[in-house]
Amino acid sequence: MTRVTPCLWYDGTAEEAANLYASIFPDSSVDTVNRSPTDYPNGKTGDVITVEFTVMGQKFLGLNGGPMFKFNEAVSFIVHTKDQAETDRYWDALLAAGGKASMCGWITDKFGLSWQITPQRLLDMTTSPDRAASKRTFEAMMRMSKIDIATLERAFAGEPVDA
Repeated sequence: MTRVTPCLWYDGTAEEAANLYASIFPDSSVDTVNRSPTDYPNGKTGDVITVEFTVMGQKFLGLNGGPMFKFNEAVSFIVHTKDQAETDRYWDALLAAGGKASMCGWITDKFGLSWQITPQRLLDMTTSPDRAASKRTFEAMMRMSKIDIATLERAFAGEPVDA
């Protein structure tokens, strides 16, 4: 049993968001769509109130709470990727679905939720005991939007990289 389930506040788009995430990420699904049993001040019987869904094995609850609260970068989800193909697949899918690219592997989906599409190799290089190589890698990453592992590898090795 999951002991903590993050609840994500949407403005009427929880089911759409859950379906998008389930279509992009493996081990993901829309588990339960809960509808209102009666009319209420801002809705009617049958409206989607909450959506229970799973993204990469992590349970979430999407709440259609209305327009009062918006996502911001103070909370983001890190997706650890194994290679460039996986990095590209997730990044490109979120972007194609209305996302907005940011810096250093961050992308905001069409609902305003921030994701960090982060190759494990990036973490390995930026935490390397070789501090000079780590610094070069970090500086190269700071100039990127989507992470390019080959460029980071060149920076780590001390080879020139495009600015």
